[in-house]
Formats: sequence, structure tokens, C-alpha cells
Amino acid sequence: MFYWLLSVIRRPRSSRGWQKWSSARSGASAAKAHSVALPAQAQVVICGGGIMGTSVAYHLSKMGWKDIVLLEQGRLAAGSTRFCAGILSTARHLTIEQKMADYSNKLYHQLEQETGIHTGYIRTGSIFLAQTRDRLISLKRINSRLNVIGIPSEIISPKKVAELHPLLNVHDLVGAMHVPEDAVVSSADVALALASAASQNGVQIYDRTSILHVMVRKGQVTGVETDKGQIQCHYFVNCAGQWAYELGLSNEEPVSIPLHACEHFYLLTRPWETPLQSNTPTIVDADGRIYIRNWQGGILSGGFEKNPKPIFTEGKNQLEIQNLQEDWDHFEPLLSSLLRRMPELETLEIMKLVNCPETFTPDMRCIMGESPSVRGYFVLAGMNSAGLSFGGGAGRYLAEWMVHGYPSESVWELDLKRFGALQSSRTFLRHRVMEVMPLLYDLKVPRWDFQTGRQLRTSPLYDRLDAQGARWMEKHGFERPKYFVPPDKDLLALEQSKTFYKPDWFEIVESEVKCCKEAVCVIDMSSFTKFEITSTGDQALEILQYLFSNDLDVPVGHIVHTGMLNEGGGYENDCSIARLSKRSFFMISPTDQQVHCWAWLKKYMPEDSNLILEDVTWKYTALNLIGPRAVDVLSELSYAPMTPDHFPSLFCKEMSVGYANGIRVMSMTHTGEPGFMLYIPIEYALHVYNEVMSVGQKYGIRNAGYYALRSLRIEKFFAFWGQDLNTLTTPLECGRESRVKLDKGMDFIGRDALLQQKQNGVYKRLTMFILDDHDTDLDLWPWWGEPIYRNGQYVGKTTSSAYGYTLERHVCLGFVHNFSEDTGEEQVVTADFINRGEYEIDIAGQRFQAKAKLYPVTSLFTHKRRKDDVELSDLHGK
Repeated sequence: MFYWLLSVIRRPRSSRGWQKWSSARSGASAAKAHSVALPAQAQVVICGGGIMGTSVAYHLSKMGWKDIVLLEQGRLAAGSTRFCAGILSTARHLTIEQKMADYSNKLYHQLEQETGIHTGYIRTGSIFLAQTRDRLISLKRINSRLNVIGIPSEIISPKKVAELHPLLNVHDLVGAMHVPEDAVVSSADVALALASAASQNGVQIYDRTSILHVMVRKGQVTGVETDKGQIQCHYFVNCAGQWAYELGLSNEEPVSIPLHACEHFYLLTRPWETPLQSNTPTIVDADGRIYIRNWQGGILSGGFEKNPKPIFTEGKNQLEIQNLQEDWDHFEPLLSSLLRRMPELETLEIMKLVNCPETFTPDMRCIMGESPSVRGYFVLAGMNSAGLSFGGGAGRYLAEWMVHGYPSESVWELDLKRFGALQSSRTFLRHRVMEVMPLLYDLKVPRWDFQTGRQLRTSPLYDRLDAQGARWMEKHGFERPKYFVPPDKDLLALEQSKTFYKPDWFEIVESEVKCCKEAVCVIDMSSFTKFEITSTGDQALEILQYLFSNDLDVPVGHIVHTGMLNEGGGYENDCSIARLSKRSFFMISPTDQQVHCWAWLKKYMPEDSNLILEDVTWKYTALNLIGPRAVDVLSELSYAPMTPDHFPSLFCKEMSVGYANGIRVMSMTHTGEPGFMLYIPIEYALHVYNEVMSVGQKYGIRNAGYYALRSLRIEKFFAFWGQDLNTLTTPLECGRESRVKLDKGMDFIGRDALLQQKQNGVYKRLTMFILDDHDTDLDLWPWWGEPIYRNGQYVGKTTSSAYGYTLERHVCLGFVHNFSEDTGEEQVVTADFINRGEYEIDIAGQRFQAKAKLYPVTSLFTHKRRKDDVELSDLHGK
């Protein structure tokens, strides 16, 4: 390995470390390597010689890019990769993470044959233990998702666990999940093998070379400054791991990469007297907070403690990762858990306690993608202790992103642009990762919320709503009300209620939905992203016509629902745009689209002083007034007629509400219910809210939250971006043909793809499912990601769900595919195909019958019926 490594790496002539390392080689060989200098230019420069950087280099070279330079400040694979526990696990909550890990598994399996380098790959399988019923439910949900994407997995009994791993104590288990194709591997050797293959494909690799900063001109990467000189380049990839945050801030134009390191501990033992077999399964005991794997006939065991130790907050990282100080007192709870799970371990000698840094992100998901502020600057970092499992797949998706402009899967959940600079405060990151690290093994029930880093972005009404019983959720740093607890309810009990079944807030949300249907409710929706686009001439209209699928050349005051599409016709954003004047537009987008949407608009807008894009999210408090009596409240407050005849649907007008003037009132609610959106300059927010609540008393007004909004929108078949819609979803696949004007007289991004799709047909369709034989009180609830079966065959997964209080049934949204039974290839999905199927939704391994619908059940919204009286036989649509 030593001599191969020297043949791959080219060292700059001023590298002192080279002399010491190469002293074993002959003078001639050393002189040859010693004379190598950095190239003056390259197409791509990759920073980081760990598993992420080498994976990106490997995949870029496989895709045909050759002019690539990889720089490592120390030695290859000497960072976190060197200390990785070497466990490759495909059992993940997110589908995209499952797919990345599955690809990594397949890649590492064949890597030794491809390169001739031994990677230590052994297919051991993994066993995930459950000490509680809730943990077993969580495993059953993961098991269902693994099976449908082709990863073998099964739920097994404690007795079977003991058969697979006789050294385990299983007396406290209620079950487990076995994933037989999981593996262990030497992560450092995998990185070296990837580097070898990349080098053979033309990638130039240099170690002992530090990047000082990335050079940027007019928002575009132009090169890198290293301690050995400059390299001009078009693309830069930050795979610096522990150092990614600091490197991002060192640029001429800083790139925010929110991650933070914590100490991570695991122990190594001597071999057993009868060494463990190399294929002994890896154990994950999340309830005990530990993992255990075979290591050279003994064991390697670590975990994720409840009181993690963040490090490097001041940015003083090591050049190379060395073993940090042992802390047996800190590791003791994990050691106790290990001894309970494997009592015979007491007879085994412990060699050492390894303490190494691991990086974590604010939401437990890795970071990849292009910077929103610097074109050509890509990031792959923040692996949350899953770098080995994700390395192959993440490197592939990032390489596809760079080569093709987009990856082959939707990776929005991992996109760097899901964060803003507001999540990069050192204090925020330090406190958040102290919560994140324990959460890796905590039981995550649906609708859980982070507790740290809260109250970062709040509406002017926050204190007023909080005093009225608001319970809060966080989105993109913004506090949003979930629901409002009545005075007679136990606040503490509700906050501690965590379940996969019917939640304690069920009746509270039911009363809010009922009020929306029968009277009037107020929902603070200030978190929604808001932009204004203006120009002195027609430039604003022209650029928006090109960027959006619907026709925005409408009379002043009209609102258009539309999508911002990519070249493939998929949604980059779903939004509403109001035409304020001939040359001014007001754009409303989802909360977490603030950074992504801004970057997309700036990417295509010409650098023209006559065109102005302004983020006005902070300028306006948004109140959603929902319900049949909303018109009465506003009429009384504005002394203006608000009936449909005077204020038609999808119309916007500035008017006074109470004493406040300049309120943008829009006749829409984002739910399909009657009502209005009020966009209020923040200085008037409290006044307008007080007036609305005061006047609304006679009409039965009350506050409501986002849980009620979710129920209302799903009953009306309203798809939401980031949940139901993503970059691979087109308007034709989700029943939004009316939001596309293919004949509006000018080209727009995605038009050609939509024309082609219209001609060829769609290969998936968003469908509404109403659960038929599901008992809301006793059965597990659907939340999202449940497999959908048609006539017994898997056809897709749910994307979102909620209880429909009007239907008194659970409603799920999800995409249906048509897989050929013979070849498995996708075929066109027609309305007839949807309508003729018998459907089931798999909830943690139990299937429930469901009725499919391609359009909202409008006939059921005119009045409320009893559950037993609802006729669902006509829900197949036309």
C-alpha cells in the first residue's frame, strides 16, 4: 500500500513532509516525485482527500471529466475517514439516504476487483435491536421502505437475534430488524482505492497542500490560492470535512456551510479466545445508544451519548486528525450499556478508547450542492457520522450535479440551499449539534421538533400568540404555530406526547378545522418567502415569463398560481405571484425556499440596473383569514364590500384594515377554503391582528395553526413543494396542467420537456388516497413515506398525509407508477390505470385498503356527514 500511495500522489516541490516520508525510496525515484509542481490551471479543484473528496474525484473522472486536481492538506484519508468505525448501514429514515447507502454498498463491494486494492469489505449484515414497542414500530416503518427499493430486510424475534449473534443478551428485546447485506469495510482503504481509480482516470492528486482561500470574481469561482501557489479553475468542491466551515468563510465571498464537530468515542478490544468470525453481524442498539462490530476477532463499540462534547468552536482544527484525549468517565454510560448487552465482554482486554472528531449539521442531514452565492462552488460535507455509508452515493450525485446540472435523484433534503446564513452562527451550531448527536439514536416519532436554536426568527405577533397557548414548530429558523392549546388542557402533557398513533392534539386541531369550515380562523403565515420584482420598463414581465410556466401577463391586481421549472420540467419552486402594477410583481413561496429561490432568480436575471429583485420576507406579517365569515370580518374592518362580486377570487388590492393603510389583501388561502391573505407592513401587524380578533369575536373567530392548515389543504388535494413536489416532479404529473400555458406566446424554462411529456404521457401521477378500513383511534397512523400497493404490486410511496376531519378518514397523497410485471420498467400512467386499481397503504408492515382519487372529493365538502354514511365507492374520479 505504501509504495502504491506514493505513485498516486504528486507532491509540490516545497513539501518538507515529502523528504521524511520518501526516505525509504531510492534517490532517483524521490527526485522524480520531488520535482512535481502544481498545475497552473484545472477544470475542477477538489479540497479534501477523505472518502468524500476521493468519491467526487472518482465519479467525475468516470463521467468523462479529466482535468481534475485533488488537494489534501495532510495525507490522504488522514482526517475523519481514518478513524471511521467502518460500518456500512443502509437502514435510514430518508429514501434518498437509503439510496445513497445502497449505491455505496454496491460500489465498495466491487472496488477491490476494479482497483486491486484490498478494502476490507466483508458482508456481515446488521441487526437493529428494539427494547420498546415504539422502537420496533420505527424499525418496521424502515423495513417496509427498504424492501420496496430492493434492499433485503426483515423483522425478526429476539430468539432469532440470539441465533445470529450468540454473545448478545436478548432478554429485554421485543424484536429486531435484520439487514443481511450491510457490510463493514476499511474506510481509509476505500478512500485510497477511490483515489487510485481516479488517478488512473487522469485525476491529479497532491497531498501536504493547504488551500488558503478560493478566488471569486463576479460571483463565479476563478481559482484557488494554496500554500504552494495558485490554480485557476472553473469549479471548486469543498470536501474538507472538519474544516469545511472555516474554508467556506475564508473565501473572498464567504460561503455558509453550517456544521460543527463533536468528540466521538469508541473502544477496541483484544480478540476473543475464540476470535469472532469475520462475518459476525454488526449490532445497533439504539435504545442502549451503542453499536458493536467485529474488529480483528475482538470488538469495536461506540455510541452517541446524551451529553456530547462539541469541539473546535473557535475554529482551531488540527492539520490531521489525531486521537484526542481519552475520557473514560464520559464514556462510562456507553460502556455500561455495552456490558449489559454483551456480558462476556468483561473477560476481554480493552486495547484503547479512540476519541475522534465527527461533524454534524443542524438537521442531521448531510450537506451537498452548489453555493447560492458563488457559482461553481460545490460542497459535500457534514456527514453526521455516516460518511462511509453515504460516501459513494453522495459523491456520485454531486458529480452528476456538476456534469449534468442536476443529480439523477431529488436531493432537496440534503441541498446546501435549505440553509441560510442565519444557521451559521457559531453559538447556534454549538448548541444545536449538542442536541443533534444524541438524536441520531433517539426515537424520532412524527412531528418532533428541535429544542435548541429556537426563537431565531419570529413574527411580531409571537408573544401575543404564545400567551394564547400557541405550540411552536420551526421551519428555516422561523417559529410557526402548530396549534393552540385551550386553557383547560394540560400544556406539559401535550408537549411530552410522542407517538406513532393518534396524537393528543387530535381534538384541538379538529376544533380549529371546524372553525375554519364554519366560522373564521386566523393563521400567522409570516414565514412564507416573499419577493418583489420590479423594473423601469418591461424587463420584469419578460424575465418572469421566461422563468415561470403560467402566463403572468395578466391585468394589474390579478394573482397567478405558477411553477418555476427546470429544463426537465420539474419544480424548482411552487409559488403565487400578484401583479401589483404594470412593472411590479409580488411573489410568495414556501418558507424553506428563501435561499434556493433567490439563487435561482439571480442565476437567470440579467445584470441590468433596471431590474430589481428584493427579498421582502421580513417587511410583511402575513395573516391567513380562513372561513366563510372572513368576508364579514374584513368588510367591517375596511368599510369596503368584500363579496366575490366586488373582490373576485385570486385578486389582490391594497386597502386599509382598521387604522392601518397599505395592507395587501389577497383573495386566496393556500388551502382551497374561502378567505383572504393579509400582507401587513410589520409596524401595523399588532394593530391589524388586534382589530381582526376584536371584530371577529361576534363571528366566532379563533387562532389556528399549521396542523389545521395541513388537514385542510390535503382534503382539497393541494400539493406542497418540498413534500409532494420536487425538482423531478412536473405539473403534468400532479394535475396542474392549468398552471402551465404552453401557448403563452414565448418560451419558458421547461417548456420543451413538458411538450414532450404531453405527447408521450406521464410515468407517475399524484393521487389522493382515502384509507378505508383504518381505525383512527386504534391503528398506527400514516405520516409520510408509506409504500403504496396496487393489486398487490408496489407502485409508489406517500409523500404527505393528514387526518381529514371533514371526511373523517385519513387522507394520503402519493405518486403512483406503472411498473411492468415482466421487465420492471416504468410505463405510462393513465387515469384509467389509476381508477381500475385496488390499493393498499403499508403502515409499518400492515396494509390498509385505500380508495384512489385524482381530483378533490368536492361533493363531500358541502356539508359534514357521519363516517358510516360517507359513500366512498365513487372516489375513483373520471
